[in-house]
Amino acid sequence: MPNRPRRAIWMVALLALIALGAILAAYPRIERFYLRQAGAEDAATLRLATEVLRGALERTQALPALIADRPILPQLLAEPDNEGIVPFANELLRQSALSLDVSDIYVLDTEGRTVAASNYRTEHSFVGANFSYRPYFVDAMGAGLGRFHALGTQSGQRGYFFASPVIEDTQVIGVVVVKLRIDGFEEAWAQSGSTLIVRDVNNVIFMSDREEWRFRRTAPIQDWVMSQIARTRQYPVSMLTRLEMETAPLDPDVGFGLEVARIGRESFVSQTSLIAAASWRVSILTPTGPAVQRAWTAVLLLSLVVIMVALVLATVLARRARLVERLSAERSLATLLEARVAERTTELKTEVEERRATEARLRKTQAELVQAGKLAALGQMSAALSHEFNQPLAAVKSYAENARTFLDRGRMEDAQRNIERISGLADRMASISKHLRNFARRPGEKTGPVPLGPVIDDALELMAPRLRGVDIRYTPPETEIWVRGGRVRLQQVVVNLLGNALDAMAEVEAPQIDIALRGGASPEIAVRDIGPGLSEEALAQAFDPFFTTKEPGQGLGLGLSISFNIIGDFGGRLWAENHPDGGAIFRVTLESATPEAQEHAAQ
Repeated sequence: MPNRPRRAIWMVALLALIALGAILAAYPRIERFYLRQAGAEDAATLRLATEVLRGALERTQALPALIADRPILPQLLAEPDNEGIVPFANELLRQSALSLDVSDIYVLDTEGRTVAASNYRTEHSFVGANFSYRPYFVDAMGAGLGRFHALGTQSGQRGYFFASPVIEDTQVIGVVVVKLRIDGFEEAWAQSGSTLIVRDVNNVIFMSDREEWRFRRTAPIQDWVMSQIARTRQYPVSMLTRLEMETAPLDPDVGFGLEVARIGRESFVSQTSLIAAASWRVSILTPTGPAVQRAWTAVLLLSLVVIMVALVLATVLARRARLVERLSAERSLATLLEARVAERTTELKTEVEERRATEARLRKTQAELVQAGKLAALGQMSAALSHEFNQPLAAVKSYAENARTFLDRGRMEDAQRNIERISGLADRMASISKHLRNFARRPGEKTGPVPLGPVIDDALELMAPRLRGVDIRYTPPETEIWVRGGRVRLQQVVVNLLGNALDAMAEVEAPQIDIALRGGASPEIAVRDIGPGLSEEALAQAFDPFFTTKEPGQGLGLGLSISFNIIGDFGGRLWAENHPDGGAIFRVTLESATPEAQEHAAQ
């Protein structure tokens, strides 16, 4: 039994070595796959480049014959020195070259001398130059259409030349030549990651986006061909050096038409297209580096997969032997754990019950603190409330005595008005008493949808005696704002914030309190004073129990702490900050009540 896992591990290692050897043996096929893929990706680029070149040549081919039909050309060739015709013809050719987007248009007489040219204004003007050595001139004079590609002897620019005869009375009296420049095609090719070359029948690279390859030959040239090139001045003979290029089929059995080309130290995937009319072969050379890199990456990934699978299998087999031993140990441990879990469960139940009792005591203590804060606030307002009750009582007594006098004198209307005033004063005292009774009673524990407007109104009316002489800036909301909370406890928070603002402005001559309500997803109450503001220490500890900036005996420092806990119970937040224009601002954010809750509250 103990040897079986080891033998299985050795078998896994042997199979992994065989799989790695097979992957390495398959590398040439993997490499050819990625090389064919790279060639297929550039096939569309080759087709596009070939079609663009073919289209440009076909479009330009018809232009010489059309220009040769212009009536002014026979006059020009008949009088090549006429100072009235020559400038007009030169400008006409220049305008034609610009509109047709070709390099040059020029007119030759029967001797090959240029009598007019579109580039007459330039430094390399063709006017007066003789091009009788060019094959396109000879072909146009004889066969009717000449075409030739070469390096310009005057301009030094490569181009493709089309020539057509100028005929008058069945006689050839001259030749019109149109030159198409090819530099623009190479500039477009340079944007590709591959290299394009155009070779003629003599294997000379006439076009390429690699400047150093231009006019290089990829095969030997016979002496008579070299002599012809020199005679027609097609290429600079000194530049026709050999570019060592070796090609081999990428995959002879598949027949994709792709080749592997090696030029110096570089290797490419080559594919070729033909432009028969120009006798050109257009080839695109795709660097093999990325494809080879992808092939090696695939081999490495496959090898890593094999190694990972082998390691996993070996690990599984190694652990299998240990697993049996562990199972028996785990069974005994399971029994012990079950006993400990049962014991711990009993302990947790006890802890949960103790925590619930502690939370209940905390809530009771908090409610008592809230009630104590209310009574403390009522104590601070006692002097003002005494005045609020004494003044109406004195007025009631005065009005009652006056009413009795009016009754004795028979003045019933005056007596009735005094009785109405007494009733109004009684209503006022009842309203004050109602607010005090509501404020002083212990709040319930339930929370629900509460309108903020009435909460603010009740707090302002309750604090009215202390707020005399204070500029209260408050605009009730146009639409009611509903929040989740308790009305009495919210009223206690607002009273605490108003009292805190009054205490902060004890030394201010013209005190002012700004109250702002904002609705939305998180409704907010903001209370701002214009006092000296809060220090850094006060901002950090404002809501800590027993922290106060008042003089000893002026407060216990519990109002803001109680308010902070009340708002926290409602799922909201209470914080303080200094206003940029001076003073402190306390903000309360609450949870918005849902429309369903509002409807339920309304019912």
